[in-house]
This record gives sequence, C-alpha cells and structure tokens, in this order.
Amino acid sequence: MRTTTVGDLRILLPDLDPDDLDTISDPTGDLSDAIIEDASWRGAAFDDIGIRGSRLTGADLSESTWEAGVIFGCEITRTDFSGTTLSGMSIERCAVTGSRLTGTRFTDVRLKDVLFEGCRFDYATLTRVAAAGAVAFVDCVLTDATWSSCRLPDTVLRSCQLARLELDSCHLQGADLRGNSLHDLKTGLGNLRGVTLHEDQLPDLTQLAVQDLNLTVRKR
Repeated sequence: MRTTTVGDLRILLPDLDPDDLDTISDPTGDLSDAIIEDASWRGAAFDDIGIRGSRLTGADLSESTWEAGVIFGCEITRTDFSGTTLSGMSIERCAVTGSRLTGTRFTDVRLKDVLFEGCRFDYATLTRVAAAGAVAFVDCVLTDATWSSCRLPDTVLRSCQLARLELDSCHLQGADLRGNSLHDLKTGLGNLRGVTLHEDQLPDLTQLAVQDLNLTVRKR
C-alpha cells in the first residue's frame, strides 16, 4: 500500500506495476489495468465509464464530457482536462500531477484519497464537490476559480495560488490552509469556519473580515 502525507493528512495512492498494464488507445468501454500515453480524445463524451488501475500520461481530454462513472486507483500525469465537464463522477485513490484543468467544470463529484499536485485549476468551477476521504492540493494554481456549495472538510491546500478564488456556501471545517496567501481571496468569513491557519496569515484574514463586515477603519 503506497501512501503520502501532506500536512497532517495521510493519503492512499495508487500502487501500479507497469508490467501488469496493457497499452490502450481506444477509450470505448471500461479501461482497467491500462497504460494510455499521448492519446487525443479531445471533445469525447464518456457516459458511465470506469477507469481503474491505469496510468494516463500526456493525454488530451480537453473539452470532453464525463457523465457519471468512476476513476479509481489511477496515476494521471501531464494530461489536459481544460474545458472539460465532469458530472456525477467518483474519483478515488488517484494521483493527478502536472495536469491542466483550466476552466474545467466539476458538478456533484465525489473525491476520496486524491492528490492534485502541480495542477492548474484557474477559472475552474467546482459545484457540490464533496470529499469522502483525504484530499490535497499541492503547488496548484486556483486563481479565478469558483467553489460553490462544496463540502471539503479536512482538505489540505499547500503552496497554492488562491488569488480571486471565490468560495460560496462551502463547508471547509478542519481544512488546512497553511502555506498559502489569502490575499485577494473572494469569500465571506463563514466559508472559513473551522479552518487551520498559520499566524502569518492573520493580516490577510483581518483584511477579509474588514471586507466581509463592510467595516470602516480609520487611523484616528
């Protein structure tokens, strides 16, 4: 069993043996124990597809549509999901590294034991995304993204770019936001209830409070 630790969070990761994987180029049907390299499935439609125990590298899945289905036990590297729509999906025990999710739309997606590292989520929209287990974002770009009605308790964000990230009606109780700048975060204080911060982030939190409460601050 392969694991990694981010902050205080322990994440189960896929443990793939390349000798057990077969090279696949056709996205039709469930994909299990497969190696998918440099495939171009731009604009493809996936309905209730299952991808299990597979490794995706350098694939172009931009502008594709995913309805229901599951991605389980996969390593996804340098893959382009920009402009993609994922709805009703379950993503579990996956490591997503160096991938592009610019403008990607997640709706009713369930995450469990998922590590996003070095990924771009700028302008992405997460709506009713829920964490059923460990989830971490490390060195990710989340600028100008929107999280709405998401339930991501205990999620860890580390060394991420959060400028103009908008939080709306989100539940982040127990989330660890240490190691990120909160400057220009677009959120009311209620979305940050119960999160963990470092003392160096308190000036940014104070500025958020001034904005949220519409305070007038004067020197004298």
